[in-house]
Amino acid sequence: MFNKLGMLGDLMGNAGKLREVFDRAVESLGRVEVEGEAGGGSVKAIVNGRMEVVSVRIDPAMLGGDVELLEEMVAAAVNAGMVKARESAARSLSGMAGGLPMGLFPGFGGPGAPPNDSGGR
Repeated sequence: MFNKLGMLGDLMGNAGKLREVFDRAVESLGRVEVEGEAGGGSVKAIVNGRMEVVSVRIDPAMLGGDVELLEEMVAAAVNAGMVKARESAARSLSGMAGGLPMGLFPGFGGPGAPPNDSGGR
């Protein structure tokens, strides 16, 4: 029991350093980009590791068709990109977390987990 308290004390003593490392890791996630697609590649969304949509590409052949279908494909492509970005971010951050539960890091709860809403940027 006392060993665990000592580990907690060490963790608390290093909180500032851990936060610095975490902030650098999150910053580097902005350079990680993954692609989600829908409609057999007709709609593609690029999402970075900070869960930001970088770009959306739509096959010009889709522009003259069903608007509702296109809207659904854009949403599906963005969502697929978000899932891949979260998984990539969780893998990147898990090594840095040193065994800490990923739930301690808002927005990076692990593969497939929805990001926590921080209330705006």
